[in-house]
Amino acid sequence: MFVPGVYQNHDPAQLRDEMRRNPLAVLASNGEPAPMLTHLPVIPHPDEGGAADAPLPGSVLLGHMNRANPHWAGLTAGSSATLVFLGPHGYVTPVLYNATPAAPTWNFVTVHVHGTVHPIPAGDETLDVVRWTVEAFERSFGSGWDPQPSLGYFRSIVGDVGAFRFEITGVDAMYKLSQEQSAERQDRVAASFAASEEGCLRELAELMRVVRNNADPAGVTR
Repeated sequence: MFVPGVYQNHDPAQLRDEMRRNPLAVLASNGEPAPMLTHLPVIPHPDEGGAADAPLPGSVLLGHMNRANPHWAGLTAGSSATLVFLGPHGYVTPVLYNATPAAPTWNFVTVHVHGTVHPIPAGDETLDVVRWTVEAFERSFGSGWDPQPSLGYFRSIVGDVGAFRFEITGVDAMYKLSQEQSAERQDRVAASFAASEEGCLRELAELMRVVRNNADPAGVTR
């Protein structure tokens, strides 16, 4: 992914948080006649209890998909792939710049994680991935539902699930948040997003504030 310097983000804690907030990723890997793409839920491996600001390379993510998906058949141990996490995004109208000439744009946040895929054997190891995924999402987004009484049902369907480990080797992050504009224009864009009824835009406004406060003199987020 091409990321101009002003939009780069090298803060592991921020990137991990963005991945946690937007766990429905796109897995992209080589295929014929075109790359294979699958939307699927992804979580950090629960055994990794390291610091939030630890470098992402070397970390392990877990995901799963339907074994009937042709993409699954194309995944081999150690094959290269990318996971794309799309964060909040929104249209920026030139009206907010209070200047002419001007051009509209789109602010967005995305994290591309590169690494190797390692399919997990069917059975209890795959069931663990399903269970860990449910528990992670219930903590973050659910109502504390207890999956234990449903484990029997999980076992009955887990044969159709293809789980995998994703070992991270690199990451590209693009936080396009009006950094190329003056501070005054950035403030107007952020204020407009913050006043919106759309939660996605309000999240963008908060990210604009956080990224701006954490940027180094060159504008790159540490």
